[in-house]
Amino acid sequence: MIRHGIHYGIHFIVPVFIAFYFFKGNRIGALLILWTGILIDVDHFWANPLFDSNRCSIGFHPLHSYWAILGYCILPFFKPTRLIGLALLLHIFADTMDCLLM
Repeated sequence: MIRHGIHYGIHFIVPVFIAFYFFKGNRIGALLILWTGILIDVDHFWANPLFDSNRCSIGFHPLHSYWAILGYCILPFFKPTRLIGLALLLHIFADTMDCLLM
């Protein structure tokens, strides 16, 4: 229960704090972009079984691969992709915490 609270808290609550603290000029827009980081979970549809609560996403799903994560690490260094990169890295952080708490 705590594991899922931490995992989904990072996915949905932490972006609220980031958007409201760091993006005062466009809080709602930043928040929506940060929440779209969850879309990389589309790669879970290619897994069999579709959902396994004891499976670590990191390194298993294509958009959670180490190569993809390397790409996500590059995005925040460029202004046009900074917020998207932050959203993706926040998602990876949430999934990493989930893996560590298994």
